[in-house]
Amino acid sequence: MPLQRKVFPNIESLSQGFADFAATALQNTLNRKPQATLVVPGGSTPRHYLPALAKCQLPWDRITVTLSDERWVDVNDEQSNEKLIKEHLLSHLPANTPFVGLKTSHDNPFDAIETLHQRLDSLPLPVSLTVLGLGEDGHIASLFPGMNPDVRSTHHCIAVAPPIAPSQRMSLSLNLLAKSERIVLVVTGAGKRLLLDRVCKNSDSKLPIVSLIHHSQATINIFETDTV
Repeated sequence: MPLQRKVFPNIESLSQGFADFAATALQNTLNRKPQATLVVPGGSTPRHYLPALAKCQLPWDRITVTLSDERWVDVNDEQSNEKLIKEHLLSHLPANTPFVGLKTSHDNPFDAIETLHQRLDSLPLPVSLTVLGLGEDGHIASLFPGMNPDVRSTHHCIAVAPPIAPSQRMSLSLNLLAKSERIVLVVTGAGKRLLLDRVCKNSDSKLPIVSLIHHSQATINIFETDTV
């Protein structure tokens, strides 16, 4: 599907532009359906733009929030994406905002796949709005270069043991991400923007972001800034 790139002078203007776009997308879904689903990423950049989204007046009790991926650590660990989302989004929303996490009591994410697939299958699907970041190596969610993110997989999630990362992870599958009604990619920093330029010129790349572009059923809206 095509890409729509929007460049902002700084992270503050990007955050507001993102919030306006996301709020409109979610409200449009709720005008057609009783429930919506919002997928958000972890990492450092969402700390800037998620609080802006939280200020938007939406019927949050009708919007289920979940994660694009999760490190297999305790939900109170500083590396937990659930902890980040609770601090920078959910804590600013009404208490009855539905949230579905990607961490279970299993010892590792591989043993949790079936449990989490069923948990995710209870969401209003397809996902109304998926928000993703972009790693400097081209990874999205916890789908890394060198993996085989099989778009034909019917599972909603995939367990990951990154070769250089300190913790195992659970990620939404490429299949689930690609079926989202709307997709936003937030790209910050000159290095990641240069990577995006190369991706746009070389559609044969094996990077996960390219797989998403090839298989996405929706236009991917990219919000960019050189600042971090």
